[in-house]
This record gives sequence, structure tokens and C-alpha cells, in this order.
Amino acid sequence: MQVQDKDTTIETNADSATEAAEVTADSTPSLEEVIRQAELKAEEHHDAWLRAKAETENVRRRAQEDIAKASKFAVERFAGELLAVKDSLEAALAAETPSVESMRSGTELTLKQLVSAFEKSRLTEVNPVGEKFDPHFHQAISMIDAEQEPNTVVNVLQKGYLLADRVLRPALVIVAKAKG
Repeated sequence: MQVQDKDTTIETNADSATEAAEVTADSTPSLEEVIRQAELKAEEHHDAWLRAKAETENVRRRAQEDIAKASKFAVERFAGELLAVKDSLEAALAAETPSVESMRSGTELTLKQLVSAFEKSRLTEVNPVGEKFDPHFHQAISMIDAEQEPNTVVNVLQKGYLLADRVLRPALVIVAKAKG
């Protein structure tokens, strides 16, 4: 009986090995299936890459359009403020018989409108009389003997202007010379 049991055991083990091989073959995908899945995954990644590339291109294009619009219309607010100044000047010129007093008051009103437009646009005046000379904000035209300390602004020939803390035009100044 032992021999027969041995043969039966061998046959049973062989059947189990065949079944295990079949199960392993069924659970392990074939080489063609692995390649097909890899190709699908590669196609998905390529599609995602193309979409990301297109989105990046759209963002870049929109940013360029925004920059172009910003530079084109950057002066829009300031120009709108200057329209009131122009209207005032035209009204002064249209007056039939203006008196000196009405011209003066009209000019003062127009100057106030212009100063207001400058302030709204962060355009500030640099009038450095009595201040120390600063080459970042002033341009010295000449030096003269004066009672003030050396390198002090004595006279302003032309006011300077700053646009949001950036020098738009330096003030043209005459500076006190060192004595001796």
C-alpha cells in the first residue's frame, strides 16, 4: 500500500504543479498584454504632455497680450485727468475780451487742476532750494560763492519731477561753492 500511496502522491503533486503553472500563466499577463498596456500608458502621458504644453502656450500668449495692453493703456488715467486741464485752457482762449484778472484766476485754476492730475498719478515735484545737493535727484549747472554751506542748493533753474519715486527729470540747480 505504501507504493501505491507513493504513486498517488506523485500523481497528485504533478497535478498540483500543472494547476499551479496554469494559474500562474493566467495571473501573469502575456508579453503582448504588457506591451499593449505600456503603449496605452505612454499614449496617456503623451496626451497629458500635449495638453500641458498647450496650456503653457495659452498662458504665455495671454500674459503677452496683458503686457501689451498694459503698456498701450498705461497713460489712460493720467490722460483722463489732463482733459480737464485742456478744457480749461480752451475756455480761456475762447473768451472774447478777457481781463488780466480773469486770465490770472483762470490760469491759477488750470494750474491747480494740473497739480491735482500730477498728484493722482504719483508725479511729484522736486524743488530742493536750501537742501544738500544730491546727484540722484539734482543736476548742478554751476557753482557760486554763497553764504550757505558748501554743496547746498542755492537756486533752482528748473524743478525736477519724480514718478513713483523714480526720477523722471532731475532738478537743474546752482550749488554753493566751498569757500577758500
